[in-house]
Amino acid sequence: MKLVMGLVFVGWLMIWIMVPTSTYKYNWLPKLRANTNSTYFGRQGTNMLIFTFPILFISVLACIYLHLVKGSSRIQSRRLAVWKRPVIVRWPLGMVSGIELSFCFMFLALLIWSYSMYLSVGFSSLHGAANKGEKLWQSKLDSAAVRLGLVGNLCCAFLFFPVTRLSSLLPLIGLTSESSIKYHVWLGHVVMILFTSHGICYAVYWATTNKIDEMLKWNNTGVSNVAGEIALVAGLVMWATTFPRIRRTMFELFFYTHQLYILFLFFYLLHVGIAYFFSILPGIYLFMVDRFLRFLQSRTTVRLISARLLPSETVELNFSKSPGFSYNPLSSVFINVPSISSLQWHPFTVSSNSNLEPDKLSIIIKKEGSWTQKLYQKLSSPGPHDRLDVSIEGPYGPTSMNFLRYDSLIMVSGGSGITPFISIIRELIHRSTTLDSPNPSVLLVCAFKTSADLTMIDLLLPASGNVSDLSRLKLRVEAFITREKAPADNAGKIIRTVWFKPIPSDVPIAPVLGPNSWFWLGAIVSSSFVVFLVLIGILTRYYIYPIDHNTNAIYSTSARSVLNLLFICFSIAAAASAAVLWNKRGSTMEAKQVQNIDAPTPTTTPSSWFYNAERELESVPLESLIKATNVHYGARPELKKMLLESDGRNVGVMVSGPSKMRHEVAAICSSGLADNLHFESISFSW
Repeated sequence: MKLVMGLVFVGWLMIWIMVPTSTYKYNWLPKLRANTNSTYFGRQGTNMLIFTFPILFISVLACIYLHLVKGSSRIQSRRLAVWKRPVIVRWPLGMVSGIELSFCFMFLALLIWSYSMYLSVGFSSLHGAANKGEKLWQSKLDSAAVRLGLVGNLCCAFLFFPVTRLSSLLPLIGLTSESSIKYHVWLGHVVMILFTSHGICYAVYWATTNKIDEMLKWNNTGVSNVAGEIALVAGLVMWATTFPRIRRTMFELFFYTHQLYILFLFFYLLHVGIAYFFSILPGIYLFMVDRFLRFLQSRTTVRLISARLLPSETVELNFSKSPGFSYNPLSSVFINVPSISSLQWHPFTVSSNSNLEPDKLSIIIKKEGSWTQKLYQKLSSPGPHDRLDVSIEGPYGPTSMNFLRYDSLIMVSGGSGITPFISIIRELIHRSTTLDSPNPSVLLVCAFKTSADLTMIDLLLPASGNVSDLSRLKLRVEAFITREKAPADNAGKIIRTVWFKPIPSDVPIAPVLGPNSWFWLGAIVSSSFVVFLVLIGILTRYYIYPIDHNTNAIYSTSARSVLNLLFICFSIAAAASAAVLWNKRGSTMEAKQVQNIDAPTPTTTPSSWFYNAERELESVPLESLIKATNVHYGARPELKKMLLESDGRNVGVMVSGPSKMRHEVAAICSSGLADNLHFESISFSW
C-alpha cells in the first residue's frame, strides 16, 4: 500500500515538474483536454483528473492503511536518526533537521525550475511588442507577472496539508499537525511574497501602459482582476500579523485576522476560476473535511469532572473520557470555555495516559496569558463551582511512540514545558507495571522559577492512585529552582480540588468519528467527492453545457466557480454529518453507561495536601518518586555537561520549554561531540 501511494505521489509531483515546460503546454495538455473535455465536467475535468484525484486517492488509501495498523506499537526506523538531527537551530527557520533542510532545498529548486521554465516558454512566444502597441520590456513584465502567480499557485497546493489536524497524510510520514505547523508558516511567507510580487508587477505594468482601469475590471469570463485584488488585500492583512513579535504579543489579533483565509480563498477562486482552482484543491478539500468535523465536535459540551489547583498557579482539568478511546503520549487538545471567550480556542498537551486512566483525560494549564489568567481566577475564586462549560476538539497526536526505540531518555523542560513529558512517563509507568517489556531509563531535567512549581512533579503520578509499584521504572528527576537559594515555606500553599456537577447533556470525550475514525474519514473523503462529481456532472451536462458548449466564453466564470464551491461544501457537510450521526448513536449509549457507572462526585472541596508533606507518604509509588527526585536551589542545569556525560549507546533527547533552552539542547545534540545523542523534536508552538 505504501508503494502504491508513493508511486502515485511521485507521479503527481512529476506533473507539477512538467507543467511549466513546452512539452506539457504544446503536447501533453492538448491530448489531456481532448480526452477529458466531456459534456459532464467541461475543461475542469482535466485538472480534476491529474491534480485533485491523485492526492484524494492517496488520502483514502492512507486512511485504510492507518485503520489496519491501528493499535500496533509502531516505531519509526532508527536509520533516519542521523537525518533527523538538527543542523540549524537559530533564526530565521528555527530548529531544522537534515531531512527538513534537504526537502527545503528540493522545494526551492522546484520553485526556481518552475519559474525559469515558465519565463523561458513565455518569453519565446513574445514577438517584439506583439500587436498591443507595447514595448518589449512591458510585454516581458506582463509575462513575468503571470508566472509569479503560477509559481505562487504551486506553493498554495501544499499550503493546507500541514494545518489539517485530522489528516491521514501527515501520520503516514510520521508527522503531526503540531510538528508540521512550521511548514505552513514557511509556505505562507513564500506564497505571500510571490502573490505580492505578482500584484505589484501588474500594477506597474498597467500604470506604464496606460491601462490602470484594468484594476477595476471584473470580467464575465476569464480572470477577474478585482477578485484577485481583494484576495491579495486579505492575504496581506493576514501576513502582517503572522510575524513572531506581533503573534506572541497580540495573539488574539493574529487569531482573528487569520480567519480572513476564507475571504482569501473565496476571492482567489473567483480570480482564477474553478478549472484552475482544482490544481490546488486537494489540500483545501482535506482541510475543509477536517474543519467541518471539528465544527461538529465542538458543538457538544464535554463532562468536566474536577480541577486541581496547584500552588504554582497551575490548573489540572480532568474530563470524563470514553473507556474504549485510546490516544498516544504527546497528544494535544483544543479547548474552548464560553464563559471566558466564545471564540477563543487554545491548545494544551494531554497529560493523562489512556492505559493508566481509561475513563479520564487530563490537561495542565499554567497561568500565563490573559485567557489562562481568567480561567485560573474563575476556578480559584471562593464559593461553590457547580459546573464549567467546556468544548473540546481532538485529541490529535502521533500514531507512533518513537521514544520507545531508545535505550535511555533525557527530557529537558522549563516551567510548564514539563507537561508533555508527564504523558510519556505515565506511559512508561504503565508499561513497567503491566507489560513485560524493556523500557528506556529516564532522566527528567526540569527547571522551575520557584519551589511552588515543584508541585508539577507531583503530577507525574495519576491522581487516581492506581499505580502500585514503580520499582521497575528507571526514573531520575533533577529539579532546579532558579530564583530561590533555599526551600521556601510552603505553609498555606495547598493543592485544592474543585469538583463539578454533570448535567445530562454533558458527554465524555470521544473521537468524533468513533473508534474506527480512520475508516470513517476515508469514507467521508471518498463518498463526498463522488457526490460532488455526480452533482457537478448533472449541473454541467443539463444546465451549463447547453449555454456554453465547453467554450468557457459565454457562461459566467464566477457563477460556475460559486456553484462548484456550493456543491463541494454540500457534499462534505452531508457525508461528514451522516458519518458523525451514525457514530453518535453508539457514543450516546456508551455515554449513558459511563454516567451510570460514575460514582457521585462531591460538591465540596475534599481535604488537600502539601507537596511532599501530607499526601499519603506511606504510598509506595510516591515514596519512590520522592527518592528519585533531587532538588537544586539557586542553580541552573548544566545541560552540556549532563548531556555529554549521559550513559547509553542510544540516547533520545527531548526538550520542551523556552526557545533559548530548546536551541541550546538542539545545538549540543547537533554538535557531533557525542554520537549517542539523538534529538527527538516535539513542538507545541501554535
